Amino acid sequence: MLAAQALQEFESIDSEAQAKKNIVHAIEQVAQRLGNTPSVCRKCYVHPEILKAYLEGATLHTVKTEVEREMSESLADLGPEEAAVMALLQQRLRRDEETQKAKRPGR
Repeated sequence: MLAAQALQEFESIDSEAQAKKNIVHAIEQVAQRLGNTPSVCRKCYVHPEILKAYLEGATLHTVKTEVEREMSESLADLGPEEAAVMALLQQRLRRDEETQKAKRPGR
């Protein structure tokens, strides 16, 4: 999650070389936050699909929107307890998103 958030901070990419530089920088940020080396962080803590999606141009916002749509379509299939857990998780995600936005430089 930290890597996806870090990658979201960058401007849109116009070259593969710039995208790879952004990935290196994002991994370094995550490693610093977790107290690990970048190589350990990339190997053990960052899912390869996050990096692949970024290289393909998918943003966290795009993926989140798609997941939310799919989840809302399947909410009727959930029991009351499952729906309550989903609501709790969505609420926490929104709160975390707002906290991240407030921490961004220039705001």
